[in-house]
Amino acid sequence: MKYDILIAGVGGQGILSLAYVLDHAAMDLGLHFKQNEVHGMAQRGGGVVSHVRISPDPIHSDTIDIGGADVIISMEPLEALRYLQFLKPNGLIITNSEPFINIPNYPDIAKLKAAFAPYRHLLINAAELAKKVGNPNTQNMVLLGALSRHLDFPAETMSKWVQACFEAKGQKIMDLNLKAFESGRQQAG
Repeated sequence: MKYDILIAGVGGQGILSLAYVLDHAAMDLGLHFKQNEVHGMAQRGGGVVSHVRISPDPIHSDTIDIGGADVIISMEPLEALRYLQFLKPNGLIITNSEPFINIPNYPDIAKLKAAFAPYRHLLINAAELAKKVGNPNTQNMVLLGALSRHLDFPAETMSKWVQACFEAKGQKIMDLNLKAFESGRQQAG
């Protein structure tokens, strides 16, 4: 069970929470992991990317090589396309279908979505699913739930770490994030 997962998004979208759950679930399963992240101008809506590498064997580098990512998971479509060069042939892109428009010349969304056609991809309206759950800030957990369908990790292990990630924020926030995770799993199933 070896995975190289690139997580992309914009500051404030929960990239590091998503990586936290993956890292801890891997550790719980006795796997090795390495993670790094680049924050850019995260506090001002700039790009954030995290490389998460998981393996049964020791990992020597915390960065994913160009053409080495099994999965790109992105909080918004333009950020997914920004990192395409990292995707393996036949790798998977899981991205929110709804854009986070933080630049004046954001590309046409229809053309942006069409750019995914040559790739194995899963476009999920995480914004809508998060709203249905009751908290628009849970989009990252919706996408994590979708990703969980493509990992050989027990759903219970992933849920355990979603809970651990948010329990300090109170029962309500923790429950909403768990519901968002399950919503993503259902959407990808």
